[in-house]
Amino acid sequence: MLARHMRSETTRRCGRSLRRWAVEITLGLLALAGTAGAATNDTAAWPMFRGGPALVGVAAGALPDSLKLLWTFKTGDAVKSSAAIVGGRVFIGSDDTNLYALKLADGAELWRFPTGAEVESSPLVLNGRVYFGSSDGFLYAVDAATGHRRWHYATGDKILGAPNWVKSPRGDANWVLVGSYDFKLHCVDAITGRSNWVYESGNYINGSPAVADGQAVFGGCDAILHVLSLAEGKEVRQVEAGAYIPASPALADHRAYFGHYENEFLCVDIAKGEKVWSFHDRNFPYFSSPAVTADRVLFGGRDKRLHCVNRADGKPVWAFAAGGKVDSSPVVAGDKVVVGSDDGRLYVVSLADGKELWHYDVGQPITSSPAVAAGRIVIGCDDGNVYCFGAK
Repeated sequence: MLARHMRSETTRRCGRSLRRWAVEITLGLLALAGTAGAATNDTAAWPMFRGGPALVGVAAGALPDSLKLLWTFKTGDAVKSSAAIVGGRVFIGSDDTNLYALKLADGAELWRFPTGAEVESSPLVLNGRVYFGSSDGFLYAVDAATGHRRWHYATGDKILGAPNWVKSPRGDANWVLVGSYDFKLHCVDAITGRSNWVYESGNYINGSPAVADGQAVFGGCDAILHVLSLAEGKEVRQVEAGAYIPASPALADHRAYFGHYENEFLCVDIAKGEKVWSFHDRNFPYFSSPAVTADRVLFGGRDKRLHCVNRADGKPVWAFAAGGKVDSSPVVAGDKVVVGSDDGRLYVVSLADGKELWHYDVGQPITSSPAVAAGRIVIGCDDGNVYCFGAK
């Protein structure tokens, strides 16, 4: 097993040895923005990890051809959480135990909410509330305008992955889903925080569940891809992955895309429970969650590469070589791909051919994943800073 603590919800370790917008905006406006931001076609919002419930990592807007550093915000510890952006505000966690709300315009702090342990979980913003987990074992719901706590829900162990959400079967409520190191996937009411159902897997759940077509799909340290009915939290099927699944899958057209610890990236037909194709390059594991476009799948590897493969058959299209392992999860924005690396650089490469277009050298490992909205990139770093890049 790995010897070093994972640093984002896409890089959680498996097993016991694998540790570890302005104030003037009214609450009503934020609530409206939160509702709109729940869909990934809002170019001014990135409301959750990977942009939307299916976790496909594709931004609705494009990025400028020339980028510069606009601002930084310093927290008290490493930032392994990935940001959410809604209503001109950035929401992001830190290992200093706080969730922060910052102005997207200039990075000024609006409020912070303290928890009992590190906040590696990436936040979900929905209808004027922010939902996130903490290593203290609680799922929190706080007011997006003020940071006031609405409720907290106890799981049996730390929460490293990002929460997701779905409409209830009757359409009269929103449900929040989150995995925990208590081996369980929890489904709670977004308004009250009361449990709807709990599903128990066979080991730690590191990533976020992907949601589509009335089902939740997730993997974990039991090496199984779990497919659940969202209505009841009942198992539909299990698919043997062959190794630990440290990251979050992406769902598109009834297929799940994900990598695992034994150096393989898979496409699985979740209706049939069958492997469609697999990708294997070199003997390095995949801890990065994929971005899925109409015809391509992109994911980072510990082989220090960003891979782009054909979505239909998994055949390689191109590979971009970084200077360190790529545990950060890529985001596609128009004709560009954004990703961080352990070499301390944030990269923008061409979606067409994988050629480098731009990079910024932070100097410390980046395992947080980028959030892209309003023509800007926001990303955390192990140096404790949150960085925002935009047009020159």
